[in-house]
Amino acid sequence: MRRFMLCFIILTALVAPAAAQDAIPPAEIVNDEGGPVLVTGEVAYTDGYFTAGVSEPIIILEDQAGFVDRDFGYIMPEESQVLAEITSDFFTSPFSYEVELPPNPEAGQRDVDLDGESDPGVIVYAVAYWTNTWGGPVLEERDLYGGGWSTAYASTRVDQNPSGKAEVLGGVYLVWSPDDAQGFPSGFGPDGRLFTGDEPIVRLPQGWTTVIMDTDPFTFDRSREPVIDLIEGESVAQDDFSDLSYTKAFDAMVKLFSQEYAYTEFKGIDWAAMAAEYRPRFEDAERENDSDAYQRALRDFIYSIPDGHLSAPLVMGDFQEIVGGGLGMNLAQLDDGRVIVIDTYRRTPARDADIEDGAEIIAMGGLPVEDYLSAIVPYEATYSTDHVRRLAQLRYAVRGVLGDSVEVTFVNPGSSDEQTVMLEFVEEWDSWDNALPDGAAFGDDPVEYELLDDDIGYVSISSFFDDSKLTIDGWEDMIRDLNEREMPGLIIDMRYNGGGSGFLARQMAAYFFDEALETDLDESYDRALGRFVRDEDRKSTFILPPEDMRYRGRIAVLVGPDCSSACEFFSYYMTLQNRAEIVGQYPTGGLAGGQALYTMPDGIVLQFSVGRSLDLDGNVLIEGVGVLPTIDVPVTEETVFSDDDVVLEAAIAWLAENP
Repeated sequence: MRRFMLCFIILTALVAPAAAQDAIPPAEIVNDEGGPVLVTGEVAYTDGYFTAGVSEPIIILEDQAGFVDRDFGYIMPEESQVLAEITSDFFTSPFSYEVELPPNPEAGQRDVDLDGESDPGVIVYAVAYWTNTWGGPVLEERDLYGGGWSTAYASTRVDQNPSGKAEVLGGVYLVWSPDDAQGFPSGFGPDGRLFTGDEPIVRLPQGWTTVIMDTDPFTFDRSREPVIDLIEGESVAQDDFSDLSYTKAFDAMVKLFSQEYAYTEFKGIDWAAMAAEYRPRFEDAERENDSDAYQRALRDFIYSIPDGHLSAPLVMGDFQEIVGGGLGMNLAQLDDGRVIVIDTYRRTPARDADIEDGAEIIAMGGLPVEDYLSAIVPYEATYSTDHVRRLAQLRYAVRGVLGDSVEVTFVNPGSSDEQTVMLEFVEEWDSWDNALPDGAAFGDDPVEYELLDDDIGYVSISSFFDDSKLTIDGWEDMIRDLNEREMPGLIIDMRYNGGGSGFLARQMAAYFFDEALETDLDESYDRALGRFVRDEDRKSTFILPPEDMRYRGRIAVLVGPDCSSACEFFSYYMTLQNRAEIVGQYPTGGLAGGQALYTMPDGIVLQFSVGRSLDLDGNVLIEGVGVLPTIDVPVTEETVFSDDDVVLEAAIAWLAENP
């Protein structure tokens, strides 16, 4: 009797789970052709930055175990990553793909019926777009931005608000079941979320099933060749006001700025007052159907916002008129406040008036030179910082409308006599060309590396916006060479880097650290909550490379006002733990935060700041200030007339003094 009871207990234990599973109703199948074998689809994108820096775009079956577990650090195993073939031009939207489904996939198998029983579970996949930068064709932790699951350009529709925690709201899953006894939700349940235990459950057939989550209940499709298009997502789609009238587009832009511009409070911007000031100009342009007047109004509105990240229509005719004439000289302002002439050119008004290199400018246009400069509104851009604006004012002070004249009072070097002359703006471009940023240090590649001597390496990074894989390949070649040579010092030249991918900049800086530091915080507008929100689950951190790919020598980073955006973040990261000295004559440009594009009438595509960056104490980072040099190279007569690269020489001297 005891033996019979024991057998009965064992038999009950073995049969009970199967009986419990049999109690789950089977899924109602449509198009029952045995299950998906080949999946095709399209990826449409409106974001103008979508292709920037991409050399290896990929479509994969994305293991959704991270979402099932709500694990933002989940790294999809390499064996789970089934690569698709991109079958049309990636750089033309929409592009197409196709992927063959493996009969026995290897991924994070999860029991998602949450019935209290231990079942083998299913594999849940989304189709998703990624770009490969590091290593081979599959994605590693850095390619995956630290892990988790896709929030855009995937077959799933995901809550993209920070407060939404990337919850799946709809779209399509591809689900593989090892047998016909595994449960899967047939709807979202009362809480509107997946895999939380309150969903209705159905049993899936063995093999692959397409689960369409935009119906109630879900649709379970067993077509052999389903078409699954990827979803861009509302928050990353480019706002498009191009079909509106000039006035309505202006109203829409102001509303967008008033809600989503990242630095409204920080910069003290009154959007209602600005709208009241500029709207009549848009009304006039609309009434007269005058595109030039509309573009001028748009330009002037944007230029009134002190943010160097913002872009505006150039209105080329106005620009050419304003800069069309030159005086034949360039100006510099020294640390002691004096404004001097640093170059004059033959057969120009400045040279004809016997103005010499080194002459001090006392007055222009009947005003003290400081007042004259301060009154100049530089044409081509907005500025986040006073020092960048002043450099632009010095550039524009010697440009004007052809044929116009300006009175100049100066004192030549070695003299105490003031001279006043009337100079005419003539057609000369040497002074304009020589005042523009000098990118001559860079070649064709985003990373250019050389040895200055046996003790110092030198690398220039021209952009974080270039081919990301080419950038990393060059970067890692440099790291290997530095370590093989046991090079004690490295100079990183960032002076003419206009920015690009902040994530790429952060992970390139990580090659110089041994701790996975939290680096900064990001806040963005949450459309559901109507306010800016910080996502604490997705912090900005270093993802460390392998230990043998880290460089531990002394580092000097060269910066200047043309180092902006992601370039500034790289420079800032290098100040953490006092990892490097920052060497320069000026701070960086003072441009921070995430950017987005929007489209206005007449085909004008513009950029504005939608994310704000904070330090770990919650203070606004970089914007309006820049990264300040820790080794300040003075702006003096000696340095402005030096034939040497005085910033580079200062870095070399520091490395020599600090072996």
